[in-house]
Amino acid sequence: MNATPKGVQPSISRQQTETRDRLPFSDSQDFEDARRGFIARRTPNAVTNADGAVVWDNDTYAFLEGEAPDTVNPSLWRQSKLVAEQGLFEVIDGIYQVRGLDLSNITFVEGTAGVLVIDPLISTETAAAALALYREHRGERPVTGVLYTHSHVDHFGGVKGVTTQEDVDAGRCTVIAPEGFTEHAVAENVYAGTAMGRRAAYMYGAALARGPRGAIGAGLGQTTSTGTVTLIPPTLTITETGQEEVVDGIRMVFQMAPNTEAPAEVLIHFPDFRALCTAEDATHTLHNLLTLRGAVVRDPHAWSHALTETIDLFGETTDVAFASHHWPTWGQERVVDFLSVQRDLYGYLHDQSLRLINKGWTGIEIAEHLKLPPALENAWNTHGYYGSVSHNLKAVYQRYMGWFDGNPAHLWQHPPVEAGKRYVRFMGGADAVVDKARDSFDAGDYRWAAEVLSHVVFAQPDHAAARDLLADTLEQLGYGAENGTWRNFYLSGTTELRHGQFGTPTVTASPDIVAHLTPTMLFDAIAIQIDGPKAWDEKLTVDVRLTDADERYRLKLSNGVLSYSRAAQQTAADVTLTSTVHALSELAVTGLTPESLDRAGVQVEGDVSALRRLTAVLDPGDPDFPIVTP
Repeated sequence: MNATPKGVQPSISRQQTETRDRLPFSDSQDFEDARRGFIARRTPNAVTNADGAVVWDNDTYAFLEGEAPDTVNPSLWRQSKLVAEQGLFEVIDGIYQVRGLDLSNITFVEGTAGVLVIDPLISTETAAAALALYREHRGERPVTGVLYTHSHVDHFGGVKGVTTQEDVDAGRCTVIAPEGFTEHAVAENVYAGTAMGRRAAYMYGAALARGPRGAIGAGLGQTTSTGTVTLIPPTLTITETGQEEVVDGIRMVFQMAPNTEAPAEVLIHFPDFRALCTAEDATHTLHNLLTLRGAVVRDPHAWSHALTETIDLFGETTDVAFASHHWPTWGQERVVDFLSVQRDLYGYLHDQSLRLINKGWTGIEIAEHLKLPPALENAWNTHGYYGSVSHNLKAVYQRYMGWFDGNPAHLWQHPPVEAGKRYVRFMGGADAVVDKARDSFDAGDYRWAAEVLSHVVFAQPDHAAARDLLADTLEQLGYGAENGTWRNFYLSGTTELRHGQFGTPTVTASPDIVAHLTPTMLFDAIAIQIDGPKAWDEKLTVDVRLTDADERYRLKLSNGVLSYSRAAQQTAADVTLTSTVHALSELAVTGLTPESLDRAGVQVEGDVSALRRLTAVLDPGDPDFPIVTP
């Protein structure tokens, strides 16, 4: 396998030049805003865990200076320079942000006695480093509140780096979150967490070297930290728009925004500061309607309407808007304009997709045809650095129409390996396909070259020439991508073809997350792991008795399905487990073997072999499954 990076091909160089000529690069307002209020930065800005391993190092992006090289789309280079700005910044007197210490921002709002922390990053290590930087320049204020704007891990995972469960339990720190937060935060990182984590390694360029030929950022933030993920459930839940709360003298007015960027999300107005936290519903990029790592498709219609409501509620009384990513926007008129453009962006994608759907267009056709209007295209904050017009339009189609485009020829297609074999045979064999693909590569038709070469690799995974040329092709597509996550996907595919699989560096289904599985969520997580065919003929029952919740469940395995019920049972179970809720949740990490149950303090009565039979049919996920090869 030829592992040498290739130079930029002429067609990509021409594309980069056209981008420089087409977009308003002379507009420097974003750079002024990204640097406004700078106080200090950590030097160096590497963060390590307790074992000394580096979990974050923003200094590795120091190469982002000057004009973009031809290996990077100039628009993405510009965005990455902005996002790489790091340090402690004053948003307004009393509100401060640390940026460049994780994928997201952490915000500090000063109260009467202490400080309210908004969105404490992914890892405890980066959150603690950010708090230390804040305290170094603003004093040793205690953390009197933590506010999670929504249920994604980069907005809560570092909570135990800024407070403790003991302080929360003692009432010294209030934890605030929107209704549904805990359920969504835990479920997203457990149910399909293995697959999402594996694809997130591609999305954030985890295995890529930092530099003009590798990782330069993900558009929303540079990348994800790889430290310790934690969770403390909220003690104050926001349930309705207009709800007002005061924590440590800080007045807050909340706007519920469910099913926008996250299934549980809230925006916050601070009347005494005339400041608005837009969470992740208005940032300096087109966001994802369907993230490339996988998720439930988001609702652009609800998103657009939520931003209209934001303008109506807070537009006249806001002088600065800040978000959980990127840099703030100052000035009442500029804030309203920014929110309006973001509102129109999601509304346009939704409405125009449906217009074309109702004319018979498919998702791929819509994505290839539909362009943003000039007023949106010329606003830097609408560009697809994280989401993209292309994959978001396909997501709208998926939301309304599903995977099937209506063409019966696509109703029962062969899976990739079988399709690959047939394509290759029809096109004259693997060598002939590679020769033709090389012509396409030389002509700059990388999209087609990638498609046909992928068929060869799936048909004949060991075909060295196909793997080499596919790696080269994905590399060129990465060089040309304006979207940070597209670039990372393309270059990660190149890396995997040249060097082998690299697994999942960031694991969000941490013990602290798993510990907050409810009993029914734990049962669902176990049911997802049942190897159906292996369990077809297995029948068993397990009773679970929770002493601290006065609850009893009957689990039943039959026909390859693990179901559960709280109804009273007329027959005895094969085996009964007696436990506390907390001890039960530990089993998601330790497993269901009798030995694990004993260590967790779970009492077992009955036929212990039933547990061994249940464990024998579990098939946990693979965090290193192949993506660009079969």
